[in-house]
Amino acid sequence: MFDLIVIGGGAAGFYAAIHAAEIDPRLKIAILERGKEVLGKVKVSGGGRCNVTHAQFDPGELVKNYPRGEKELLGPFYKYCSGDTVSFFEERGISLKIEDDGRMFPTTDSSQTIIDCFLNEASRLGIQVLRHSTVTKFGKVNFEDEKIWEVVSIKKTYRGKKILVAAGSSTKIWKMLEDLGHAIVPPVPSLFTFNITDERIRGIPGLSTKARVGVYPKRVLSPKITIQLKSQVAKPALLTSEGPLLITHWGMSGPAILKLSAWGAKLLNEYKYNFTIRVNWLPDYYDKSLLPLLMEIKEVEAKKTILRTKAFEIPRRLWTNLVRASDIFEDEKWADVAKEKLQKLSDQLTNCRFDVTGKSTFKEEFVTAGGVELSEINFKTMESKLIPDLYFAGEIIDVDAITGGFNFQNAWTTGYIAAQGITKK
Repeated sequence: MFDLIVIGGGAAGFYAAIHAAEIDPRLKIAILERGKEVLGKVKVSGGGRCNVTHAQFDPGELVKNYPRGEKELLGPFYKYCSGDTVSFFEERGISLKIEDDGRMFPTTDSSQTIIDCFLNEASRLGIQVLRHSTVTKFGKVNFEDEKIWEVVSIKKTYRGKKILVAAGSSTKIWKMLEDLGHAIVPPVPSLFTFNITDERIRGIPGLSTKARVGVYPKRVLSPKITIQLKSQVAKPALLTSEGPLLITHWGMSGPAILKLSAWGAKLLNEYKYNFTIRVNWLPDYYDKSLLPLLMEIKEVEAKKTILRTKAFEIPRRLWTNLVRASDIFEDEKWADVAKEKLQKLSDQLTNCRFDVTGKSTFKEEFVTAGGVELSEINFKTMESKLIPDLYFAGEIIDVDAITGGFNFQNAWTTGYIAAQGITKK
């Protein structure tokens, strides 16, 4: 008989188990992990360096990075925030460093440092880590005149007084929770890159630049309509984001794109990942303000060719592609270019349209939106409001964040709050 059974050997599960064991060393705790290795996402996070958290120490600002869970996490972050995470690791001899974008990594630049920390702590505290223990069923049973949990794995059946579900985005575990009466918000991908095939970005993978990006529905006209509708009123963007944009072999990535994929996770899923984006490669300018500036450059740089005169601070290869896309010849000089072509160049620079035709997973850091309905969880304890002695932590619930260490902070905070709730009850 265990006092606590943790389903899922990931970041949230280990963090909760370690804190529970530290609060009450008498507790008999087991972590059930379906695979051969534990802490799989920790291992691949940040390209194998582990993006532990983010250097945002104000709970009110921190919650703004969570498309789902912003309201619910505010209270928990006031109890346990990024600074507490830093202290946890420093107390165990692990120093973290802050990078220019606010992401925090172990100074060793190795995720194994974090994994070893958790495994050493689990061993020190007597927590049983049971690998190859895929859970097939769990529920409450009568035992010596009281209701306890029975957890069936492919290896063995375990009994426990309380269980913590920290199995990440596991559809099988979600189905078991649904069978117990919990509502599950259907999962959709949250962090992904955009698949785009376009001559303007072909041949320049690896290029990164600051941009503003807007998402628009892809307009589908009847095949009977063969003329352009010039009188259409431009509609505002459904979503917008600004930041570094990375051109890849398959399309676009980088923080500007990943923010859109997180905030628009459910909307873009409804579009089946077929939609339009408009990119402003010069976020300090707008389309109407750029043409007059280009006309001034036409006077000042009259004798120079447009292709070789990079008029703005954007990567030269991108400038070259956008100039060519504006129907400007390679040897065409500023003095000779027609105003209509400069209008096209203005559009390419500030209102550059691309059709997105699919998505790709962002590295190995697959994150989903969806999970246990937040209204069914007590965020002061992370206990189910429907079923006593059932707790949640991490991605199993309908919380997700943009990239940058925020998803791990959700795991640390909810794991800590769950440990407090489990040991106090």
